[in-house]
Amino acid sequence: MSNELEQVTRTAMDLVTSYGMSVIGAIVILIIGWFVSGIVHRTILKATSKSERIDDTIGRFFSGAARYAVLIFTVVAVLAKFGVQTASIIAVLGALGLAIGLSLQGTLANVASGLLILFLRPFKIGDYIEAGGASGTVSAVNLFTTEMNTPDNVRTVIPNGAVIAGTIRNYTTNPKRRVDFVMGIAYEDDINKAFEIMRGIIDADARVDKEPEPFLVVGELADSSVNLVVRIWCDRDNYWPLKFELTKAFKEGFDKNGISIPFPQRDVHYVAAPKEAAE
Repeated sequence: MSNELEQVTRTAMDLVTSYGMSVIGAIVILIIGWFVSGIVHRTILKATSKSERIDDTIGRFFSGAARYAVLIFTVVAVLAKFGVQTASIIAVLGALGLAIGLSLQGTLANVASGLLILFLRPFKIGDYIEAGGASGTVSAVNLFTTEMNTPDNVRTVIPNGAVIAGTIRNYTTNPKRRVDFVMGIAYEDDINKAFEIMRGIIDADARVDKEPEPFLVVGELADSSVNLVVRIWCDRDNYWPLKFELTKAFKEGFDKNGISIPFPQRDVHYVAAPKEAAE
């Protein structure tokens, strides 16, 4: 029994002597790598957040990528500390990555599209856009998907491939927007009087830009109405308030001044058949 215990003790001492320093070195490398990855992450994130030219999404992406890169090198260094041939591991990981890439072509396409969005920056977080068959306020841009909230507060998640493949309409980028109105009046009404009413309402609203000058024309002689086209410019934040409030004001102004807004109508003429034809 004493011989077996002595043999186990000797074996344990040999293991400690042979691998003790390697284990200690590996632990030290792991600790240092963990702290360095955190420092790199925070440094890049802080540096990108200070620049107005760099979007927050790009900063988070690069800081996260740098952190994981440091952790991967740390793991490789730990394996090398124990004498593991890291070249073969890297080759296996490369082959595994190639196989995964071939099986996830659609997913990688979304990743590539996400990188294009991050670098080309057709929109940023907080912009109201129309893309990929949906519209809403962008809440997040990830490597695989773009997330947005619709005006009725529904979270919509769109693959980046669908976003970058179609037309992107950004309603937030430009500080000014044009508001269009089409108001129909009856053929019997005075067109110039209708213009005066709308012009007075427009001039009284301080949210309407003086330049470019408001545009009022006869747009179309429709089947049941004369359609008047009004185009004004305003700050983008005032677009919907002006759209709703001026539409109401135009209608009320027409009502007070006897200008009617006709609804579609059709005249039917009945021709009675001659008595002989009826017989």
